[in-house]
Amino acid sequence: MSDLLPAAPDQFPADTMSFALAGPVGKLECESKAASADVARDGVAVICHPLSTEGGTMHNKVVTMVERALRESGLDTVIFNFRGVGRSEGDFDSGQGESDDLAAVVAWVRRVRPGAALWLAGFSFGSYVTLRNAAKLGADALVSIAPPAAGRGWDFSQVELPSCQWLVVMGDADEIVEPQAVYDWVDSLPETNRPHLVRMEETSHFFHRRLMDLRGVIKNAVKDWLPGLRKA
Repeated sequence: MSDLLPAAPDQFPADTMSFALAGPVGKLECESKAASADVARDGVAVICHPLSTEGGTMHNKVVTMVERALRESGLDTVIFNFRGVGRSEGDFDSGQGESDDLAAVVAWVRRVRPGAALWLAGFSFGSYVTLRNAAKLGADALVSIAPPAAGRGWDFSQVELPSCQWLVVMGDADEIVEPQAVYDWVDSLPETNRPHLVRMEETSHFFHRRLMDLRGVIKNAVKDWLPGLRKA
């Protein structure tokens, strides 16, 4: 990894900052952004990217739109590259190692923003990683975009379901994740753990020409879940 990235700061940066965080198998490339002071809430959202082996990175367009929607809602945000992606060290580990990467980022967030609400969000493979860790990490809210609940090799049947507020957004024309399989999976979940599901018509896996609609869907769905305003 290049030495150009500074080490993770001891406080959450007030301005956008890229930094290297010590992860389980090497450095993790991260970027933090702070919500505007006039809307800032007492919470931080960590957002995970799609499948590393298929070109997924923290700069994926869906990831950056999810980040924007949550930051505009008042949450500070962190995006990062899983091991083996960009300037993050290590090798792809089929979700297990990536879960450890997420845990390292969350540990940093809890250090620099103690007491803040923790939100997790993910797109595709990133939604699998965040879902399988939401309960263990004590997430206060979860946002799952196009979760690969069937046919992609990720086992959702053994996942410990979160008890927090949970949003699932799925495109009806997703060509990678079978939409009906996701709807059936959501319907099969216990009522106490069932997420709020939003189906977006004529929408592909990567939300082509629908990214601004996705932003609006997220902001509208989570507005009543947001933590209180952050004290100055």
